[in-house]
Amino acid sequence: MGEGRLREIVLYPDPRLAEICAPVLEVDQDLIRDMFATMYAAPGRGLAAPQVGVMHRVFVMDASWKEGAPTPMAFVNPELLSAEGAQVNEEGCLSIPDTPRRVERPAKIEVMWLDQTGAQKRGAFEGFEAACIAHEMDHLDGRLILDHPEAP
Repeated sequence: MGEGRLREIVLYPDPRLAEICAPVLEVDQDLIRDMFATMYAAPGRGLAAPQVGVMHRVFVMDASWKEGAPTPMAFVNPELLSAEGAQVNEEGCLSIPDTPRRVERPAKIEVMWLDQTGAQKRGAFEGFEAACIAHEMDHLDGRLILDHPEAP
């Protein structure tokens, strides 16, 4: 996919983090490349476009790279099809450094999205991947971990 350039991460309380993002009309390969480079350098496991100042419905994720092999995924115009169960994890956010928060998320989700090539995808995720996707999708709707009640 090539090397992307690092972009500045938008920090809370920047008002862009509270905005609902617009649907993507054309997949931007350069943006996705840059978002992966920025996420890995941060180092994070997910990064949404508004976190780099781009108000479009795009996020990148690699839920497992810190523990094992990288599994980078780009999600363009993601749609939540179903959610079930509940899990609580301590989540961090690259836009709110050093402020972890215990957040309740669905245990399993099903999502439809376009990948970085523009191909339609559909997949089911559970555990940490489901929580990571839910976290990043929140960013696309202007929600942060601080907007969730602290879970026990």
